[in-house]
Amino acid sequence: QVSLQPSVTPPTFLLVQYPLSACKGRITVTREDLACLDAGEFFNDVIIDFYLKYLVVEGVASAVAEATHIFSSFFFRQLSRRRTGAPPPSPYRHRRHQRVKTWTRHLDIFTKDFLFVPVNQDCHWFLVVICFPGLEEPRQEQLESGEPCILVMDSLKTSSHDGVCRLLRDYLQVEWEVRRRTPRLFSADSMRGFSCRVPQQDNSSDCGVFLLQFAHSFLQVSLPLPPRLENWFPRQQVRRKREEIRNLILELHQNQSSWE
Repeated sequence: QVSLQPSVTPPTFLLVQYPLSACKGRITVTREDLACLDAGEFFNDVIIDFYLKYLVVEGVASAVAEATHIFSSFFFRQLSRRRTGAPPPSPYRHRRHQRVKTWTRHLDIFTKDFLFVPVNQDCHWFLVVICFPGLEEPRQEQLESGEPCILVMDSLKTSSHDGVCRLLRDYLQVEWEVRRRTPRLFSADSMRGFSCRVPQQDNSSDCGVFLLQFAHSFLQVSLPLPPRLENWFPRQQVRRKREEIRNLILELHQNQSSWE
């Protein structure tokens, strides 16, 4: 266990930059971010982005990490931002794509098997996983596990997520045209959307905890997922998640401090 004395560290005290070695896209975690891990607090974007990055850097096998891309929590926020002013001259999906096109400038997302998109709508977190975006036709020998699709995992299912799936299909369609220089239709038929029956939160503050547990559990198993996931993981695993992430950050803080 690593402890920090609040009397000698200001709220914005930098705890860790992750990954520990210098690289593009490092995430800075401060003491203020750490406070989001207290019981009853909502996770902020830093905690979401930090733990998702940790999973692919250190938490899964290298082959799984190589086949996975994690979008920043800002990606969907920027993609879905409402327009203001006069209508754009080009189709709106192209205008949306313009906002985020540089995020994948050096990455062909269609070479990945899984794209993780953390979404925050109306102060509620849920996870979207785009499976096999580069696969134009289902693999006949593995129809169930090799089908291009969009999986929505929401621990507080209160409404349809058709709009989210539609927006992501529009993004994929323009990204394909830009990256592959060929037309391809991403429709509700060619890339179906599914709302997974996942474990549900029993309070108003744990949506971020469940999002991260969904991601963790998904990366530990192979497709196809069972159709019903209500008992995907023990409830106790979610209850321990806040403390698990807190201890991880403090351990990384100690390790990084010893390097410097």
